[in-house]
Amino acid sequence: METQQVTNEEILQAEQELFGGESASTEVQETATGEVSHEVTLFAEPVFSIGGFTVTNSLLNSWIVVAALIVLAMVLRKKLRTIPSKFQGTVEMIIDGALGLADSVTGDRKKTLKIFPVVFIIFLFILLNNWLGMLPGIGSIGYVTLEEGHQVFIPYFRGATADFNTTLALALLSVIASNVFGIIVIGGWKYLNKFINIKALVEVPGKLKSNPAIVFVNPIKFFVGLIEIVGEVAKIASLSFRLFGNIFAGEVLLASIAVIFAFALPIPFLFLEIIVGLIQALIFAMLTLVYFTVASTAEEH
Repeated sequence: METQQVTNEEILQAEQELFGGESASTEVQETATGEVSHEVTLFAEPVFSIGGFTVTNSLLNSWIVVAALIVLAMVLRKKLRTIPSKFQGTVEMIIDGALGLADSVTGDRKKTLKIFPVVFIIFLFILLNNWLGMLPGIGSIGYVTLEEGHQVFIPYFRGATADFNTTLALALLSVIASNVFGIIVIGGWKYLNKFINIKALVEVPGKLKSNPAIVFVNPIKFFVGLIEIVGEVAKIASLSFRLFGNIFAGEVLLASIAVIFAFALPIPFLFLEIIVGLIQALIFAMLTLVYFTVASTAEEH
């Protein structure tokens, strides 16, 4: 018995030396219990890698949504008829209503038709991602891995809009695309002067005699243009953080409610998240539409 006791102490000492003190020994004991932890993280967890490219669970969710939208577009195109079916009629009614809503912002159907495809596909992408995160299996089907001596559960799928990388990419797409659209519609020189108003400074010497106040007015115009640059950066921050914050908060709320009581109690909150998902998708799409409309309007208008 005494020999066995000495051997155990030696083993414990070797483990402490190998893993680094008492904390390492504690980690080994916790691993041996077989308990698996799972927490809602701010970052997306990696699922697998393709070469040096890491595929996360939120990225997988995004791919599913993109595939679903492609299939939906192909089915709709194949089923288009002169005399519409009930399904085609429903889709046409939705599109017509969305076009009418867009017209109320742009004030011009021709401009709406140019902007609408981008805005509507962004709306559908965000909406499906918001709702897909609430389906059974999303966030609950995955694998167990060992991290820092703990068994951690990693879900295969996670709502993409609950990942800040996704919302930031969408915000960048929205703002950059609106600026490119503005350059195409009103011209590069006019659009540049909305931000760096070189024209206002050049006009000062020529109009100084007829309008002395131009010495004060035009430099102000120049600095206002610089503020517009800050405004463009602020658009990216507001779009990305608003969408991410609302969807991530909903994900945490549902997880917390499920821990308290998994049966019946989460149902009202699921309906609330369905409404929030729709509203957030609509807000993002409408703001994108506004950005496109403003970008395509000349400075003097």
